[in-house]
Amino acid sequence: MAAGRGGCRPGAVVALLLLSVLTPASAASAAALPVVINTWAFRTAAETAWRVLESGGSELDAVERGCGQCEIDQCDGSVGYGGSPDESGETTLDAMIMDGNTMEVGAVADLRHVKNAIGVARKVIEYTKHTLLVGESGMVVIGVSGTVASGTSTNGAIHKLPGRVGDSPIAGAGSYADSTAGGAAATGDGDIMMRFLPSYQAVEYMRMGTDPTVACQKVISRIQKYAPKFFGAIICANTTGSYGAACNKIPGFTQFHFMVSSPLLSRPTEQVVDCI
Repeated sequence: MAAGRGGCRPGAVVALLLLSVLTPASAASAAALPVVINTWAFRTAAETAWRVLESGGSELDAVERGCGQCEIDQCDGSVGYGGSPDESGETTLDAMIMDGNTMEVGAVADLRHVKNAIGVARKVIEYTKHTLLVGESGMVVIGVSGTVASGTSTNGAIHKLPGRVGDSPIAGAGSYADSTAGGAAATGDGDIMMRFLPSYQAVEYMRMGTDPTVACQKVISRIQKYAPKFFGAIICANTTGSYGAACNKIPGFTQFHFMVSSPLLSRPTEQVVDCI
């Protein structure tokens, strides 16, 4: 989940919830799992996803419910049915959910007349053989079962051209999950960020042993070379429960706020990272 902050209202915003649940490799790592991490300070979404895990729900359940909570709350006006109309005044929704065990993806874009976009995206996995459906037909959680799941939900860029689809429902762009490495989710100007598959790239950095914070920074630095003034941020979490975030520093956007839930914290906690 995401939206403009610090006086900056980006042209494209993405709502993200990425959930990862993983088997601890040792007693030390067990203390850090499960982990829920989501973009922006959307506390209710983080609390909802955490409760699902605590009650025995699956990682995909937690992703779906966490993103769905932001759809209900219309987080920052950038998630759900009530904001970011296109040029013709209509709000359309994009969403994606990904299973890091099976690598299955369910995604929808340009969705109309439906409020629960993340729920529809999950049905794409459960009832079709497809990955992405378009037209009228988001956070990180690392748990203890060895599963990584990710999800996104957004109403896209405000005043977008009808039919515009951003990075949110694109696997590897809006988010990516792989239970052998970790998960990541991006937020910001999707029209730029989707060109670099930032979430996929971050997961691959972590697969090679890169610290999550450094992985996020490397992704942001790569995009900076081509679009130094882009609005964007990314969150990452690896299979030990370590996590990090990074953002691109521009006027009005010098820090990025995100939420983390884990056994090491007494409650879902807002954290802040300085942009680079």
